[in-house]
Amino acid sequence: MTIPEVGAVVVDTGHKGRTGEFRGLAGPYWSLRPVGGGSEWEANPEQVRPATPAERLSAKTARENARSRGEVA
Repeated sequence: MTIPEVGAVVVDTGHKGRTGEFRGLAGPYWSLRPVGGGSEWEANPEQVRPATPAERLSAKTARENARSRGEVA
């Protein structure tokens, strides 16, 4: 399995399809962070796949909406 670039948007199928940005390695796990900001979580690399263009757009739109509501910087 190829390690994604930091900031790449991925889907963690082990966490109900949660979308996040790849942040780096955490031992045998990958550290992911919600696209809109928030707490990082560790994911099993075998359960992570690249996000589709539609999933990336959805995640970025959700972040922009949260930003416009003042929920994130």
